[in-house]
Amino acid sequence: MPSTPRNSLESFSPDRKWKAFTRNYNLYLQNLETGEEIQLSKSGRKGMEYASFYGWSDLIEGENGERPDRFTVTWSPDSKKIYTQIVDLRLAEKMYMLDFSKPEKFRPDLLSYYRGSPGDSTVVKYIPVVFDLEKKSEKTFPQLTSPHFIGLNLNWSEDSQLLSGFFIHRGYKSYDLIELHAETGKIRTVYSENSDTHIQRDHIFRRLEDNTFILSSEKSGWNQLFLMDWATGKEIKALTQGEFVVNRLSHLDEKNRIAWLEISGKESGRNPYFNHLYRLHLDSGELELITKEDAFHEIYISPDGKYAVDNYSTVNQPTVSVLIDLSSGNQIAKISEADNSKLKNRGYQSPVSFTATAKDQQTVIHGIYYLPTTFSPKKNYPIIDYTYTGPHTSTVPKTFKAALFGHQQPMAELGFVVVTVDGLGSFGRSKAFADASYRNLGDGTTDHVLAITQLASKNRFLDIDRVGIFGHSAGGYDAARAMLLHPDFYKVGVSSAGDHDFRMEKAWWPEMYMGYPVGDFYHEQSNITNASRLKGRLLLAHGGVDENVNPSATFKLAEELIKAGKDFDLFIWPSRNHSFGRPPGDYFTKKRWDYFLEHLLGQQPLLHYQIPGIK
Repeated sequence: MPSTPRNSLESFSPDRKWKAFTRNYNLYLQNLETGEEIQLSKSGRKGMEYASFYGWSDLIEGENGERPDRFTVTWSPDSKKIYTQIVDLRLAEKMYMLDFSKPEKFRPDLLSYYRGSPGDSTVVKYIPVVFDLEKKSEKTFPQLTSPHFIGLNLNWSEDSQLLSGFFIHRGYKSYDLIELHAETGKIRTVYSENSDTHIQRDHIFRRLEDNTFILSSEKSGWNQLFLMDWATGKEIKALTQGEFVVNRLSHLDEKNRIAWLEISGKESGRNPYFNHLYRLHLDSGELELITKEDAFHEIYISPDGKYAVDNYSTVNQPTVSVLIDLSSGNQIAKISEADNSKLKNRGYQSPVSFTATAKDQQTVIHGIYYLPTTFSPKKNYPIIDYTYTGPHTSTVPKTFKAALFGHQQPMAELGFVVVTVDGLGSFGRSKAFADASYRNLGDGTTDHVLAITQLASKNRFLDIDRVGIFGHSAGGYDAARAMLLHPDFYKVGVSSAGDHDFRMEKAWWPEMYMGYPVGDFYHEQSNITNASRLKGRLLLAHGGVDENVNPSATFKLAEELIKAGKDFDLFIWPSRNHSFGRPPGDYFTKKRWDYFLEHLLGQQPLLHYQIPGIK
């Protein structure tokens, strides 16, 4: 095989005798010894494109421009077969943006991209296809067609006869673990799972040599591991059991039947989000704690499975790095310990963790609050809620680094107490905890109101009558939603890149977490629908060329606010996509600071001030 720089638009067979590539939307092979080219597919055309995929941020210039070239194939181990897909764009609809930011142009550029919204049938689709190189044959599997935002990732067996993987049904309420016979085209369902809300999108999965497999599932109410029989798809036994979350299978010693797992919530009396490393004996089920410190442990295991580097910390305990011998589970060396003396010398006070009772009046939820370095308990401080209630993540920092380098501490330095809460409906706890937000994403900040109120009742330095909120993306929706749902609690809000109506969002996220098919609950929880409820001061912000969350939602919300006679502020950054207002800061960071300084703290911001070192 020629030694050339890697080209993402071609792929070489494992035996290095063939090169696969596309031309005119069809898949070709080139014999690397003779140079002969073979056309494998014949029916490819624009809109039905072989061995391609649709990139998340594939922008098209103009209405009829070309999308970026993409290429994907998966070779069988024996180099005799290829698994790939046909990208079907025939009915797919686009979203549009205007780019006004080009300095050399006096008319905006029209940008478009394919993006399905919840419930749309007019989406980019993937049709799986298998090619047999010796027979020059092609088998398509239209029954496995999936929207591009789900896709189908299949892996070859070692004998090159079978493909297997997870086929997730649209709506994310069920999946099938399937096995596809490349020669006959027969599809066998190995195992299926379904949920009234949503199933997992990302599985812990490992095939074992004895024709069994390890699979994660929330069917018990918590994410646990199960040993399954590949031939029958039946459960052999639960490998883990209890009210805790298995986050990762970090390493598997199949010969000795030992697995190393990362688990949170198992140790009584500790923060349920703290990640720990455990050793699991597959046969006996014995689960042994390896990382014993009461902290969040970030684990990095060596490729040979002999050692692990453990970086552990909390929001108020600097990071300690140690080397662990996995065979014994003992620490064999202290690598380093972070020095926070310079922070302390500047008056830095670590954020304070707290708990509160959730809206169900029984679940304990966790939060954190930040103080300015000039803090005095004798003063009275406005409160700012930094929010991102997206159910696929938790927002409260767990580590020293995450606490230090987020949005919260810089905002606190302006004279605020900044609070972040992981309420019901967010990630990292039980399935019931997460399901609280299903068809109910609009209620995510109610737990924030309760948590802040409970916190203020115990801390007299908190001014419960001056509360603001900010967030970006799904957090931008949260911030605006909080101003409309709790208009007497939140007085000032900054909402950036908000997906203000989930019917206008990218399909996968709302279909999984808000519900599919689309129902009245989408309309009822839309910020656009509820615009007339605004009472406080609201700043809406968006990037002009944001292909992740199209700016049209912010424009529609602005239009409804105008119709309702509401005063608000609007900031559009013409050249920016979804990424702005992030740490370590930019022009919008100051805009956000200024808004709270003026409207929550009652101070006049410095005009034309530039943050040193930031453009």
